[in-house]
Amino acid sequence: MTTIESVPEAGPDDATLVSRARDGDVRAYEVLVVRYQGRMFRLASKMLADRGEGEDVVQEVFLKAWRRLYQLTDDSAFVGWMYRMTTNRCLNVIRTRRPHAELDPESTESVRTDTQPEHAVQVSTQLAALNAALQELTPEQRACWLLREVDGLTYDEIASIIGISGAAVRGRIARARAQLSEVMQPWR
Repeated sequence: MTTIESVPEAGPDDATLVSRARDGDVRAYEVLVVRYQGRMFRLASKMLADRGEGEDVVQEVFLKAWRRLYQLTDDSAFVGWMYRMTTNRCLNVIRTRRPHAELDPESTESVRTDTQPEHAVQVSTQLAALNAALQELTPEQRACWLLREVDGLTYDEIASIIGISGAAVRGRIARARAQLSEVMQPWR
């Protein structure tokens, strides 16, 4: 299984923290939560286009991970495991929703207001268009595209997280890029 390298952090590495947490060290697990909750929230809120649902998913996933640490066979694979659980939970939430749920206006990235007002409006409008276009992708395409373009993961890492082949990941990302490119054409 491919593991996802984490950005070097101050303090113990993931494998050490996971091992300690598995032995009941709550503080070690808290360090892991602080280290990765931002990434998981960004992924969940973008996949779901809803900050509140994203927060709920991340909370559920970290609680589930705490309870199931014994299932993680490679302590250094913690971040990949978290991406996989977060992505799968988001896909399940999307499947149980009503079609074309309303977008959360707070799900767009904040735009600096100290720039020229016209530019700020244009950027805000582009982000809203991109978020709307992302919601038109299939959930699987959206997951692959976000993991690649937002989180910068490799095709092999995404394949491991989603549980599909690298070729399938490439196909989903290519279709997502083509669809997004078409929708975003007016913004070029």
